[in-house]
Amino acid sequence: MPWDRNQMAARAAEELKDGMYVNLGIGIPTLVANYVGDKDITLQSENGMLGMGPFPYEGEEDPDLINAGKQTITELPRTAYFDSATSFGMIRGGKIAMAILGAMEVSETGDLANWMIPGKLVKGMGGAMDLVAGVGRVVVVMDHTNKHGESKVLRKCTLPLTGKGVVDRIITNLGVLDVTHKGLHIVELADGVTEAQFRSATEATLV
Repeated sequence: MPWDRNQMAARAAEELKDGMYVNLGIGIPTLVANYVGDKDITLQSENGMLGMGPFPYEGEEDPDLINAGKQTITELPRTAYFDSATSFGMIRGGKIAMAILGAMEVSETGDLANWMIPGKLVKGMGGAMDLVAGVGRVVVVMDHTNKHGESKVLRKCTLPLTGKGVVDRIITNLGVLDVTHKGLHIVELADGVTEAQFRSATEATLV
C-alpha cells in the first residue's frame, strides 16, 4: 500500500537529527512536527517563530499561534518570537540546516516547482525561494502523481521554478528518491509498492 500523508510525514521525520534547526513548508510537511518524538529539533517558521511545538489538541488552540500555513500550533518552553526580517536573516544566513517542503513538480536534476500554477490566483511565493537558496538540505514531501495519475517526478518541470538543482531527497507516497549527479536513485519503496509500480509512476529517469 502507498503511504498516506501521516506515514509520509513520519518518514520525513526520520531525516531529522539532534541539534538541527528545520523549516517545515505548508501542506504535508507541517505534519512532520507531530513525529519529532524525543529528538532535539528546533522547528523554525518563517512568519517569526523558533521552537514550534506539535499541533494543539481540539479546544486548546490559540489563534495568535500559527505557522506559515496559517494553522494553529503550540509553543515550547524555549520558543522565541521575532519579525519576518530576522526570520529571513536566519534563512538567508545559512542558519537553517534543512527545509522540508511540498511540491507540485520535481525534476530529475533536483529542480523544484512549488509556488504557482499559471492562471491560478497566488497570494505570493512565500518563503520558498529563500529557503531553497539558503538552507543546507532540501527534502521534498509530495504525492508521486497528481489527481489525474500523471507523474510529478519529471525529466523537466513544466511549472515556474522555485529553484534549480536545489532538491536533495524526494519522499512520496510510493517511496524515497535521492537526487544525484547521475539522476534519481531509488532509496526505499513504500510497503507493498514494487519497483515496477514505482518506475511506471515516474516520468523522470531512474538510475
